[in-house]
Amino acid sequence: MELQTVIDIDRQILGVFNDHHSMFFDTLMLTLTSGATWIPLYIALLYLVIKNNETMAQIGLIMACCALCFFITEFVTEGLVKPAVARPRPGNDPEWMYVIHVVNNHRGRDFSFFSAHAANTFGIAMFFCLLVRNRVFSWLMVTWSLLNCYTRLYLAMHYPSDILVGLLFGACVGSLVYVIYMLVFKQISPPQHYISSQYTSSGYSLADIDVVACVLVLTYVLAIVFSMTLH
Repeated sequence: MELQTVIDIDRQILGVFNDHHSMFFDTLMLTLTSGATWIPLYIALLYLVIKNNETMAQIGLIMACCALCFFITEFVTEGLVKPAVARPRPGNDPEWMYVIHVVNNHRGRDFSFFSAHAANTFGIAMFFCLLVRNRVFSWLMVTWSLLNCYTRLYLAMHYPSDILVGLLFGACVGSLVYVIYMLVFKQISPPQHYISSQYTSSGYSLADIDVVACVLVLTYVLAIVFSMTLH
């Protein structure tokens, strides 16, 4: 398959996500794509970690692993791949910028391939899924990452291939960082085995997971209400 054919398919798929707009969804997608919107979720995840780990060394290790996930994904996307590939974002592509819908002239100033949003969020999601080991929690975290990815397509900040590669890279980084976490964790903590209806297999309280779930759902609700009041 020729490169131009792949590019054309990428643009056609983007058109599916970018064709249908309203003032409400424009505001909602801008809200959900903002990193500041998810600060309550990050605080809730920190709460989950602090409540379910016994020592500062364990807590610090998890925080360091989260920082490592972000550093690797951000450095590779923004520092290496984007400048090397130099693919314009859809909203800045001379062949495409007047065809797609751009919300509030939100075009972005750097390059498109591949998505740091996808890599960052899915890297963190993958790490926490492996850490916590709970099906509902994993579903919530993956859905959160995919929602972030959807906003990037809706806002025409990325092509679908940018998102797909970002997700794959994020999954690899999150898994790799979890392996590093386990290697260090075994050195600083005794073996733990939890068999309980109140805890996951890795020792995370289901009640504390419910707190994270409530914060995430409440964030969605507030984002919707905020968008309704503005539109």
